[in-house]
This record gives sequence, C-alpha cells and structure tokens, in this order.
Amino acid sequence: MDWYSAVFELIDMRSFSNLWYWIALAVVWSTTSHWVLGVPWDMVQRAGRHGGEAERDLEDMVRINVNRLFYIAGVSGIWLVALASGLITALALLGFWYGIEFAQAVFLLVTPMSFVGLLSLRTANLIRAGALTGAELRKRMHRHRVQTQFVGMISVFITAMWGMYQNMSIGVLGG
Repeated sequence: MDWYSAVFELIDMRSFSNLWYWIALAVVWSTTSHWVLGVPWDMVQRAGRHGGEAERDLEDMVRINVNRLFYIAGVSGIWLVALASGLITALALLGFWYGIEFAQAVFLLVTPMSFVGLLSLRTANLIRAGALTGAELRKRMHRHRVQTQFVGMISVFITAMWGMYQNMSIGVLGG
C-alpha cells in the first residue's frame, strides 16, 4: 500500500463509515451541552455550590452572553436566518436528492445545531424578560442544557440510524 492510498483510506469521504465523522459528532454534541449559552456548565454548578462571588460571576457571564446574542440577532439576524436556511436547503438537496453522502453528513450535523441556536435565543429571551438571577437563573440554565441534550440525543440517534442504513446499503450494493 502506497502513501497516497493510506491517506485516502484514513480520510475517507464516505462520511458514515469514517471514524473521524463519529468523533466529530461526539465532540460537537459534548461541547454544545457543556457550553450553555456560552457559559461553561461547571461555572453553573460552582455557583450553585458556593454562591457569593461564583454566583455573581455566573450572572455577569450570562448577562454578557445574553446581550451578545441579542446584539447579533438584532444586527444580522435576518441575514443569518437567510444564510442558514439556504445552506441547510442546499445540503438537503445535495444530500438526499442527489445522494451525496458528505452533504447528508453535514446536514445531519448542522440542522440540529440550528434548533439549538433557536433554543438559545428563546432561553436568552426568558432570562432577560424575567431578569433571572440566583437559583432561578441556574434552573433556567439547567432546563436549557437538558433541552440541548435531548436535541443531541435525537440527532445522534437519527444520524446513527441513517449512517447504518447508508453503510448497509452501500455494502449490499458493493458501492
């Protein structure tokens, strides 16, 4: 086996049979559930355990990130929605209409993350509207994390089922 074959065997563009895709999927969802509205989850836990300065740090960090989310949504929200919708539509067409497996794989990564983005905006709105602090803020952050993990579980399940289907159908067809 020459070097060229070894590299292309390691970096296989058939996404669902590639270990790197599954590692990337795990990293994306692990990172997404750890960073709740841009705040590391251990910071939320530390604020609940210790209170005081840790609680103030959490509230400041959440306030900064909520304001940042609303600023981005206000300045470029419509453009981001249009761009994301176009990208997701293009990936869906390329992946499922034209059968390009790489586009299917990216679609199955990007689409659930758009739902997490919408959940984040909703949570940021609830935090701002309720002026949440202390235990109420931590409870809302916990709910958001659980919702994100639920989206992640469903996403990983659907991706795994589709990936197995793809691998089995290509294996049967000899693709």
